[in-house]
Amino acid sequence: MVTKEKCGDLVWIDMESPTHEEVRSLVEEYAIHPLVADELLSPSARPKVDVYKNLVYLILHFPTISHSHGDEIEQEIDFIIGKSFFVTVHYSSIDSLEKSNRLFSVNAVLKKCNVGAHAGYLFFFLMKELYENLMGELEYVQSELDKIENNIFNGKEHKMVPHISRMNRKLLHFKKATSQHKQVLESLEREGEGFFGKEFNYYLHAITGEYYKVSSLFEADKDILGELKATNDSLLTTKTNDIMKVLTIMAFIMLPLTLFSSLFSMNTEYLPLVEEENGFWLIVGAMIVLAGVFFLYFKHKKWF
Repeated sequence: MVTKEKCGDLVWIDMESPTHEEVRSLVEEYAIHPLVADELLSPSARPKVDVYKNLVYLILHFPTISHSHGDEIEQEIDFIIGKSFFVTVHYSSIDSLEKSNRLFSVNAVLKKCNVGAHAGYLFFFLMKELYENLMGELEYVQSELDKIENNIFNGKEHKMVPHISRMNRKLLHFKKATSQHKQVLESLEREGEGFFGKEFNYYLHAITGEYYKVSSLFEADKDILGELKATNDSLLTTKTNDIMKVLTIMAFIMLPLTLFSSLFSMNTEYLPLVEEENGFWLIVGAMIVLAGVFFLYFKHKKWF
């Protein structure tokens, strides 16, 4: 699917899962390099940035945590930035991209085409929107971490084990998707000056700054999750130790009682108390006294 919007001298072409015919038409109209055309036909494994004579080509992956339209854990966007044209290619629906495209379309209708002198400014505004969306994803993570914290300290440690594991997996996917943004954006800063001019350096640096904001919040969320996991594990270990301590004490109390009762069940000619009129109750009483002695001993030792 291809949508094409024009605002003044600037054209934005947005393509979702483009066909060979759509890519060929794009190549012919905007003189796009054949190597770039090949990349557009299917998702790419790694981010990259290439600077050609008439365009800049970037590939970036953006993680999805709460705004995914399917089972995907990341979404790829290919950017082709020319002087008067801007192309975005993606392989699934992306909310922030659609939002920016609608805003560009409205500005075109209203003839408020104040984006900038070239397509690099449109790239800048779109990247700010995309990183703002990632901040929203991490704010969702923070709300989940608050829930985990409340449940941990409300005695639901066991239930939080799978929840913590799921959140840890999502943060790992987030890190995987954004880990190479820094290198790509720094390369764009170095190479972009020759293509866009020195006056655009501020905007390229600002894009990298947006990434650092996301990275800083991600690191904070990751540290908080690590602390919550350690706390949860500690509470679970403490509970387990308490249970094992109680079971061990019970075993120590029951062991002599079992031995005591076994002795009086032996088939011999003479056993003390057995022949007495109240022998049964005397034996039971002795067992209770013995259990009480062990209980008081454990209490004195502060083993429970």
